[in-house]
Amino acid sequence: MIRALYSAASGMTAQQLNVDNIANNLANANTAGFKMRRAQFQDLLYQNMIQPGAAAGQQTTIPAGLQLGLGTRAASNEIIFMQGAFSQTNNPLDFAIQGSGFFQIRQATGELAYTRAGQFQLDRNGNVVTANGDSLEPQITIPNTAQNVTVAQDGTVSFTVPGQSAAQKAGQIQLANFQNPGGLNSIGSNLYLPTDASGDAVIGTPGGSEGLGKISQGYVEQSNVDVVGEFVNLIQSQRAYEANSRVVKAADEMCQQVNQLTQ
Repeated sequence: MIRALYSAASGMTAQQLNVDNIANNLANANTAGFKMRRAQFQDLLYQNMIQPGAAAGQQTTIPAGLQLGLGTRAASNEIIFMQGAFSQTNNPLDFAIQGSGFFQIRQATGELAYTRAGQFQLDRNGNVVTANGDSLEPQITIPNTAQNVTVAQDGTVSFTVPGQSAAQKAGQIQLANFQNPGGLNSIGSNLYLPTDASGDAVIGTPGGSEGLGKISQGYVEQSNVDVVGEFVNLIQSQRAYEANSRVVKAADEMCQQVNQLTQ
C-alpha cells in the first residue's frame, strides 16, 4: 500500500509537469517561429519479487517473474521542429525559411544564437536587427536612401537607390543547421544556443548543397503548435492525474482499514 502511494504520487507529479508543458505550448500558439515541445516519460526502478528467468527446477525456469514498478518520471520535453504555417505580411524585412535551418543572431554579449523567427527591423545605422536590437549575422546594412529591398531565395539582399536603375548588393544571409536540433538550449526571445547534444552549427547558403532551406521574403513562419491536439493532450493528462489521485485515495483507505483491525 505504501508502494502504491509513492507510485501514484510520482504519476501525479509527472502529469503536473505535462500540463505545464502543454500550457507553455498553448501560450505560444501565436509566437512567430515557436516550436512546440512534447513531454516524454520513463518508468522508474522495478522491485523484483521473483526474477524472470530464475530457476524453477533443475530443468525449468520461471517464464515471467513478478516485478512491481515504482512509478514514473519526466525524462525530457523534446522540441518538435516541424515546419509551421507561413503568414504573408508583405513586409520586406520579414523572412521565412522554407525547410531546415536557423537565422544567426549576434547577441549583445557577442555570442551567436539561432532562431526560426524572421521578423527583422532596421536600427538607426541601417543594420538588420531583431526586435531586441540584436543584429543578423552576417551583418546586413541597408542605407536610408534604399528603395525596393529584395531578398532572393539564396539569401542575397539587394536594393535600389533613386537615380540608379542597377540594384546594389547589401550582403547575403547565411543559415545554420545542427545534426540534432532537438538538443538546442532554449533561452527565450525565440533564441536557441548550441550544446554538446546539438553539435556545432553547420553554416551554409540558403538552398545550397548543405540541405538548408530557402528564404521567402514577405512571410513569417507561425508557431507549429496544434491547438486542438494540445487540448486533447490536456484532457488526457487531466484524466491521468485524476486516476493517480484516486489510487492515492484508495491506498489511504486501505491503510485506514489496516489500522482499524486492532480496534
